[in-house]
Amino acid sequence: MFSEVTNMPGNWDKTEWGFRLCQVLEIRYPILEGGLAHVGNGRLAAAISEAGGFGQVGSAGRSPEQFAEEITLAASLTTKPFGVNIPISERKDNRPYFDVIHQHRRAIAAVSLSAGNPRPLIPQLKEMGLRVIVLTSTVSQALKAAEGGADVVVCEGFEAGGHNGPAEITTMALVPQVVRALRERGRDVPVAAAGGIASGEQMAAALMLGADGVQIGTLFVATEECEAHPAYKRTLVEAGDEATVVIERSQGRVTRVLRSPFTERILDLEKRRPSMEELLPFIVGKSNRIAAIEGHMDEGYVNAGQGVGLIHSVRSAGEVVRDLAAEAARVLRRGPTWAQWLEGVDGVRSV
Repeated sequence: MFSEVTNMPGNWDKTEWGFRLCQVLEIRYPILEGGLAHVGNGRLAAAISEAGGFGQVGSAGRSPEQFAEEITLAASLTTKPFGVNIPISERKDNRPYFDVIHQHRRAIAAVSLSAGNPRPLIPQLKEMGLRVIVLTSTVSQALKAAEGGADVVVCEGFEAGGHNGPAEITTMALVPQVVRALRERGRDVPVAAAGGIASGEQMAAALMLGADGVQIGTLFVATEECEAHPAYKRTLVEAGDEATVVIERSQGRVTRVLRSPFTERILDLEKRRPSMEELLPFIVGKSNRIAAIEGHMDEGYVNAGQGVGLIHSVRSAGEVVRDLAAEAARVLRRGPTWAQWLEGVDGVRSV
């Protein structure tokens, strides 16, 4: 498979797809790992980066000390660039986590900011010499991120697993609108598409929509290096296209999770319009961890995107990265055949 990757169009070089994102993050393939609450561990991040993608250590569900340990582990396993994720609104005080980032700033290449207003935090990270990736779910958020100094904008459709934007815009609708809006305002910022992406065909589609690359979450959970419990991984492999549901809508929030007896209880409760106090015991991070890490799938919930039906086995993270890149390249190579469609179309010249 790797030999196929080395013969991709332009080998993902400066004349071809994804170059801007690869240049900014100094990576081979325009493939980013999502933050992955509880299961975005250092070993997984390192494996993704070693294979040519951009791994990220997740801070969600970790103490500052655990966060530091995973960064140290990732740095011991790869010399390639990797980053970390900070979900801003998860905690009242992110300063201990920013202290960890500062202490490890020479090991980290970039910090991704999600779930909150990133603009006050971007200058701090820039002062540390770090690149900043900002997760967005609307055009206005993407523009504000770019204007605030983001080096990469991730636009995530609500097909994604975990917490999503309340606007519920899909990936296919969001990506071209973000790309166009940034271009019209002269913002030369690479865009990564996210939300339900779990195959090379989808990666190629994202590039055709104008994105510079992709960010992927659920697919990387189903890898050997991910610390997710085997029961979580097995459930992902067995899942089909209708396996996810959205919870927390009763609170004006959108969280995509795998359907299970536990999440059905949440949905039944939400039909009665519960208060946050009533719902909170079901949706706290502990309920996520008990399933994702401890494997008690009927006692908690796990995040998953709508692309989960495309996951058929648990593989190494490196194999996933290389196969995504090779698969996308094969799809993109079909481009010259499109010229046949254009013959005779008014105003369109043959390509």
